[in-house]
Amino acid sequence: MLDKAYHAQCAAVNVHSSDPVERARCRLTLLSLALGSFCIGTSEFASMGILQLFSESLGISIPTATNAVTAYAFGVVIGAPLVTLAAARLNRRTLLLMLMAQFVLGNILSALAVNLEMFVLARFISGMPQGAYFGAGAVVATYVYGPGHTGKAFALVMMGLTVATIVGSPLATFLGQTIGWRNTYFAVSGLGSLSFLALMAFVPKTHALNGSSVIQELSALRKGAVWMTMLVAALGVASIFAIYTFVGPLITDVAMLEAGWIPIALTVFGLGMTAGNFLGGRLADTYPARGLLLGFGVAVVVLAALATFGFKLPVLFAGFFLVGATMFTAIPTIQVRLTKFAPEAPTLVGAMNLAALNLSNAIGAWSGGLAIASGFGILSSAWAGFCLTLTGLVIFTMTLTRRPNLAAA
Repeated sequence: MLDKAYHAQCAAVNVHSSDPVERARCRLTLLSLALGSFCIGTSEFASMGILQLFSESLGISIPTATNAVTAYAFGVVIGAPLVTLAAARLNRRTLLLMLMAQFVLGNILSALAVNLEMFVLARFISGMPQGAYFGAGAVVATYVYGPGHTGKAFALVMMGLTVATIVGSPLATFLGQTIGWRNTYFAVSGLGSLSFLALMAFVPKTHALNGSSVIQELSALRKGAVWMTMLVAALGVASIFAIYTFVGPLITDVAMLEAGWIPIALTVFGLGMTAGNFLGGRLADTYPARGLLLGFGVAVVVLAALATFGFKLPVLFAGFFLVGATMFTAIPTIQVRLTKFAPEAPTLVGAMNLAALNLSNAIGAWSGGLAIASGFGILSSAWAGFCLTLTGLVIFTMTLTRRPNLAAA
């Protein structure tokens, strides 16, 4: 799956561990990195599952509450390049510990927020470490696993994010419904603290993990192909967040089910993401564009059906699965193209991968909230997603036909 998507980025890192003791501990290192990505994914996606809970508690409307989701996404988008470049020469072990500490702090502040402004700021702080974490994690995973297995190593790290959509987010939503939404963030903070300790214990101390030149990392930003790929990702993938953000209202207000169905719906979404990611990874490894064309193309059909017939329970749950599956079929292609366009800047490109996808998060949550606030109903968020993915598909298709140099990464 993700080993294919990130193979180019991981292969760009030349160093690896040669110490037999460190090699024996490599799996524990990878698992500690995966635990961190699980925490990050749980925090991000759980906020959407408990949207109704904190909106009611803070006395704000659901469209207004999406500002917190958008703030997290903007934290990732802004933090990915800024943090990565600011810490370009910093040892990656030290960087990972600093990032996880900030993540824990942001979630504690989220749990303590007393108004929308404080909550939005806390979610922004929580999101800032995410992009840099995955960029630095790619380098560390490559180091500990060694040549020939680097993609597989980072796949295990990223697996934490996939597991978060199936287990972490539904469980966190369930906790929010039973013991309060604030305790969800306290629980994530506790898990993040455990991840911090694991990183401290198992990421090796070595000068080989020192950072690289800022100029070398910045070279990726001079390439138009990188920005074009990010634009396609930011618009096209946004539809998944236009739906995922409003899973709660779709279950309770559209399907007229009890709130206890929300974690189940989130699990269905996660299963779709996992299935799509498996297919997308295989397509991205063989074809330069087919995974994205297939994913976006099928997604617009699914989104139109969901917007029209989503009030029917089978259509709604099928839509959850298929939206997750189609978007994650496209994402590995985006990641392969982005990393192959700039393999000389592995940490920054890894961060920009996450930045592009979280810009999608911000755009999707905002556009869906805008459609709902305009009085078109909860299902109008699917039409918002339809327009965004269709736009991304059109831009990508035009790129393939008019810019041959961008057609294949």
